[in-house]
Amino acid sequence: MLNPADLSRRSFVLGSASALLAAGAAPTPARSATPPASPTKERKKVALLGTVDFKFSHTQHFLDRLLMGYKWDGGWHKPDVDLVSVYIDQFPEGELSRGRSKQFNVPIYPTVAEALTCGTSKLAVDGVLIIGEHGEYPKNEMGQVLYPRYKFFQQTVEVFKNSGRSVPVFNDKHLSTDWKECVQMVETAKSMGFPFLAGSSLPVTWRLPALDLPHNSALKESVCVGYGRPDSYDFHGLETAQCMSERRRGGEVGISSVHSLKGEAMWDHAAKQETTARLMVAALNRSQSLPIVDGYESAPITLDWARKNFSDAYAYFIEHRDGFKTTLFMVPTQDFNYAGIDEAGKITSCQMYLPMPGRASSTADFFNPLIHHVEQMVLTHKVPYPVERTLLTSGMTMAGVESLFRGAKVETPQMEVKYKVGPDSTFWRS
Repeated sequence: MLNPADLSRRSFVLGSASALLAAGAAPTPARSATPPASPTKERKKVALLGTVDFKFSHTQHFLDRLLMGYKWDGGWHKPDVDLVSVYIDQFPEGELSRGRSKQFNVPIYPTVAEALTCGTSKLAVDGVLIIGEHGEYPKNEMGQVLYPRYKFFQQTVEVFKNSGRSVPVFNDKHLSTDWKECVQMVETAKSMGFPFLAGSSLPVTWRLPALDLPHNSALKESVCVGYGRPDSYDFHGLETAQCMSERRRGGEVGISSVHSLKGEAMWDHAAKQETTARLMVAALNRSQSLPIVDGYESAPITLDWARKNFSDAYAYFIEHRDGFKTTLFMVPTQDFNYAGIDEAGKITSCQMYLPMPGRASSTADFFNPLIHHVEQMVLTHKVPYPVERTLLTSGMTMAGVESLFRGAKVETPQMEVKYKVGPDSTFWRS
């Protein structure tokens, strides 16, 4: 196991195709139907560790689906795992977890350890979900909220060690705001041998159109156009790009630098990057939330049009170690759109479809495939995609926020994260 004190000086090289297979990382296509639970087998039990539970919070989306079920393949799917214990860190006015606890007779325990042991002395569940998003927590100097994901993970691992066994773990969104902690989480899971899945809904939600890049594609550049705030939403945009980019020939090899720019400086730089500009326009043409005048776009979508309408946008220009390029443009729209170009000049583009809660009575069904993957991990002890994706996108996010804060390019020699994915697609097609 790597010494955390050395991590800033050492590159982190993870995964090969054979290593991933050895770790049980064979993908499960998201469109496949859930196999019925066998009546002769005892149902698997899971614990959920959440920061706070209120309407439209991440904890609410996970908690309600695990307790009530969710829409799947044209029907209502009752999860094939049972949520038997919960830990909630904060209870503000209007929180929902206590009501759900009474309604479904699922106890809320006062500590992480008690939730995992169900009040006994040993681990009493078959899977753990860490939902460390939302709530009142301190921020670092760059404005990143210091959610206790790493803390919850460490407390979970302590129970594993004391119990002499471990179970699959899911971590919602990025791993941490500290690179050393991110690496330690991945290294701990590998050294202890438990499946570790992480990330958000963006890579597994519907796509419009429903396409994926060919496995071992000759891709040479990716662009995502997304929206929202640094650290919380840029992670989604980086996952949008990375779940496509990782399918390129040779797989992922890590990143060497991130340069964040905003406003006029960003647009000046983008205008000099001909291919990047073309891909931005291609991604924007997949958007369903562009500004309109009298019911229609004010003009054809071009780089100049975008510059005029999104003057305060910002972007992360990312260099990979093999010369591959990823650019994330964050503009005031309401969707996430991808475009990539291969060596032959062919552009592939799509939208990661997110029908947001509160609009047309949407219940954020894009969480359904993510929870489906979590269920399958608990049942099979196999992850649908490598956790190295989330490790790298966590690092991209940190470096992007730091570059934005410092107003300078950030070199990332420590982010030499190597991994490959299998040929199957894991996004939702039903």
